[in-house]
Amino acid sequence: MKLFPYGHGAHPQWRMAAGLVLAQVRAQMSLHAYANAPTLALLYVTDHYAKDAQAILDHLSAELPEVTDWSGTVGVGIASNNVEYFDEPALTLMLCELPTDQYRVFSGVAPLGLGFEAHTALVHADPNTTDLAELIEEMAARTASGYLFGGLSSSRTKMLQFAVGGNGNIKGQGASPGIFSGGLSGVAFAESVSLVSRVTQGCLPVSRAHRLSAGENNVVTLLDDEPALDVMLRDLKISLSQPEQALKVVRATLVGLMRAPGRGGAGDSVAIGRSGNFGSDVLVRHIIGLDPARRAVAVSDRLEAGMQLAFCQRNSQAAKADLTRICAEIREELEPEELPVEALTALAASEADAAPHPARRIAGAVYVSCSGRGGPHFGGPSAELQIVRRALGDVPLVGFFASGEIARNHLYGYTGVLTVFATD
Repeated sequence: MKLFPYGHGAHPQWRMAAGLVLAQVRAQMSLHAYANAPTLALLYVTDHYAKDAQAILDHLSAELPEVTDWSGTVGVGIASNNVEYFDEPALTLMLCELPTDQYRVFSGVAPLGLGFEAHTALVHADPNTTDLAELIEEMAARTASGYLFGGLSSSRTKMLQFAVGGNGNIKGQGASPGIFSGGLSGVAFAESVSLVSRVTQGCLPVSRAHRLSAGENNVVTLLDDEPALDVMLRDLKISLSQPEQALKVVRATLVGLMRAPGRGGAGDSVAIGRSGNFGSDVLVRHIIGLDPARRAVAVSDRLEAGMQLAFCQRNSQAAKADLTRICAEIREELEPEELPVEALTALAASEADAAPHPARRIAGAVYVSCSGRGGPHFGGPSAELQIVRRALGDVPLVGFFASGEIARNHLYGYTGVLTVFATD
């Protein structure tokens, strides 16, 4: 598997941005190290281009007739190698060279059916879809590994997804134009497509883990057999006698949840990562209300008795450390222990001079991050993607900033999901 051509560009007129992107991918396709016969395109656009999505897809499809399959979505921000675009009209594109029998594009009009053994899947979802968490779990159960990666569309205008299977693989696609709203879409991959994926959290625990002793729906009434509100006030060192100060602290606080053993958890306590923040088994959710009468706390998820809960806050330093960690883990897993001299030279080059190199064994990468993580949370514009580049290396990368992130069979918040396509 060769390097995947990719490009990104921003311009008030989408045709100009598309021209910049096409120039980049065509230049790369002429190089020996890059794929020159791509079949699958991953396309992400900011919501400034949402109204022009069909025109953009039609234009790029006509300019790249060799690409038969398309997948992607819209975001309030999009990502590419070393750069992110927030609150500006932009698009990014990556062309994947994969045998057409090793993947399938699916959508609401052409769901993933029999005849293809999915090992994992890239999933884009509409956040307005009813019972979305259950649909994600159901989709994960239809893959052999149970692992999904992707995220929920984010837009201040129209929610949309790209899904086109133009090579005839998808029965039921018919004359669909390839733009969808609602439900799930994406690409399912066979086991022969080598993928490595990691989840990075962006929140730091500010309390120990508590056992959810009693609760109903999304309301926690007892933690460790004590009134939940009393436990929270003690952990956060606040008092309702000083409501303004207490409200300020509560607004900055979230909860980390781990499901009860046997329900997707991996132990009896909330997992803490090596960088001090949550592990990937923890789901971060908002506190949405307090009930002084019942001494209860309401959170934005359904609760189960036996769950573990820890109060947490967003922490930029912990987020940076954990993002660096997952990139290092991916590199360690993929790069061989012994490299030829030319490969060592390429990998040792300064970031300013380095270029994507097959020795890294990464053909391309997809990064889906929470829309609340980008920009200032990491110290400035594009800082998050610059961390990825420094830690992972200079590799083809596309992605978007989501209103919820998908990894395994879970729907996350305030996380990043980094997935790479590994070369042979």
